[in-house]
Amino acid sequence: MLKVGLTGGIGAGKSEVSRLLVSHGAVLIDSDLIAREVVEPGTPGLAAVVEEFGPDVLTAEGTLDRPALGALVFADDGRRAALNAIVHPLVGARAAELERAAP
Repeated sequence: MLKVGLTGGIGAGKSEVSRLLVSHGAVLIDSDLIAREVVEPGTPGLAAVVEEFGPDVLTAEGTLDRPALGALVFADDGRRAALNAIVHPLVGARAAELERAAP
């Protein structure tokens, strides 16, 4: 299986290249989407984030309050590292799961 990684800044064309590859039969594993998935309500990821950062990172509906979390982690390298230590392994595990399931 050939694996291709796409990186680049905003507006670099990653989404367009992804669409083109998918149209030719590629399986897309989007880390940005997975990062959102692993902290959805009811997931161990969200529970770990709340345990680390407190209930103020939740909206009234129980979803992750990204602006509130961002205010904490972008002002403090240690807090950002703590968030990454929670989310990155979950993203890697989910990406590996999707890769194993790919045709």
